[in-house]
Amino acid sequence: MATAELTAHELIAKHRPTLDQALEAIRTRAYWSPHPEHPKAYGENGSLDAAAGKAAFDALLGSRLDLGQPGADGWVGGETSPYGIELGVEYPHADLDELLPAMRSGMRQWRDAGAETRAVVCLEILKRISDRTHEFAHAVMHTSGQAFMMALQAGGPHAQDRGLEAVAYAYVEQVRTPDNAEWTKPQGKRDPLALNKRFTPVPRGIALLIGCNTFPTWNGYPGLFASLATGNAVLVKPHPRAVLPLALTVQVARQVLTEAGFDPNLVALAAERPGEGIAKTLATRPEIRIIDYTGSTEFGDWLEANARQAQVYTEKAGVNTVVVDSTDDYKGMLSNLAFSLSLYSGQMCTTPQNLLIPRDGIRTDQGPKTYDEVVADLARAVDGLLGDDARANALLGALVNPDVKARLEAAPGLGEVALASREITHPEFPGAVVRTPVIVKLDGAKPDDEAAYMSECFGPVSFAVAVDSSADAVELLRRTVREKGAMTVGAYTTADEVEQAVQEVCFDEAAQLSLNLTGGVYVNQTAAFSDFHGSGGNPAANAALCDGAFVANRFRVVEVRREAQGLS
Repeated sequence: MATAELTAHELIAKHRPTLDQALEAIRTRAYWSPHPEHPKAYGENGSLDAAAGKAAFDALLGSRLDLGQPGADGWVGGETSPYGIELGVEYPHADLDELLPAMRSGMRQWRDAGAETRAVVCLEILKRISDRTHEFAHAVMHTSGQAFMMALQAGGPHAQDRGLEAVAYAYVEQVRTPDNAEWTKPQGKRDPLALNKRFTPVPRGIALLIGCNTFPTWNGYPGLFASLATGNAVLVKPHPRAVLPLALTVQVARQVLTEAGFDPNLVALAAERPGEGIAKTLATRPEIRIIDYTGSTEFGDWLEANARQAQVYTEKAGVNTVVVDSTDDYKGMLSNLAFSLSLYSGQMCTTPQNLLIPRDGIRTDQGPKTYDEVVADLARAVDGLLGDDARANALLGALVNPDVKARLEAAPGLGEVALASREITHPEFPGAVVRTPVIVKLDGAKPDDEAAYMSECFGPVSFAVAVDSSADAVELLRRTVREKGAMTVGAYTTADEVEQAVQEVCFDEAAQLSLNLTGGVYVNQTAAFSDFHGSGGNPAANAALCDGAFVANRFRVVEVRREAQGLS
């Protein structure tokens, strides 16, 4: 075991104020973040500025990232940036029969450290990651295809916020039960019964984090830090096309754990050979007691059905829907929707897919608008937003994989194209595949069209679905969420009865709702400490980021009781 360079006392003094602020933020749901979003905020107090972060990333290219893990039996790599460059980074490949027992060996000490010490160690890990935000931004950009500013914000401070949020929830749930209790039961004339009771949060075991390609840190950090803060070891299995950001995270975690006097093997990486597909093997091993997964519905369903020994948390796929009934800010509505459809080329689990619009049109502050006018005006809004190639590249990023490109190219065959996709050349990365969104008009009354709009089409593809009325839109929304799930629901209406009807659907089907967004907040964005990402109550996900349910079953409370001294 390493000698501690960072004592628990020092870490508590350094990070307890931040933990307390996080606890207050999740109580009030007010805006708060300790992680700056602006690139120029970095460069002081040990953090890397833009130039140093880029240099650190460049130094990684073509290198071997030696994590010092036990059981390494070779090297694996092969990541290619969606922007067209070979990363050339190699990672240790693990012999699981050696690595997994090593990961368990440090769990007793980690358990006995207590909730507060675990929390502040996690906060030190997050602080070290935050100091390298610019480096991480390039790693996220070149594995996910996010444009740089989005990679810096979503892959950096927003992801770090979600990790800290999970630590805060984990701490709250663990300290809900006191460490000790003196229990005395009166017995009338006889001496009372007296017991001393001790309550200890104990971890479930080794947690498996199965990372995703599009948001490796934002989707990965909640599960990683929720499990680590509750006493579990964490094995990180990244997506094969997005290893680097999570490998760097593991590297930082292992360094901090070592300096704090804990076993670094509490966090380890499981990179895989091309085509090896170790996720299923790992998910059903008896040592794995918790699984966090973000990705396809098919594999998420498989995990829920087959990883019976583990507590499984999944974020899968859904069909996100917006009901367009009426608006008192037509221009703002179009602008907001255009941005939502364009951001990161629609490669977000929260991007709207189906826009349900009455075929007779809607009421607006600019007068009545027919279905065709609404769709045409939205197409013009997207065109206007992305008309400048430099702005378009900054918003769209690159298509993350060939499957997204194939879906985009197949979309025009599904119906009448209201907005055609166009190719954009990236001036810095000519190998990047950059495409603007496509909008396809479909008829909600046609069975042939239903097959398209009732299936998730991940990427820059959206459907303007004509429906008979707003009431029909509400019922289609209900069926969509119930059968397919939704991470987000949006609605535009000036009618109280329509607003109430949409709300009731979202209450009944457990879907998060955004109403009448016309400014700088978008349906596909959520803020840590305040917004819940997913609900865990519909087929899109069985968990929410982040609530008490996301952390509370990662540990159990074990009671040790004994008769109090000096009493019979």
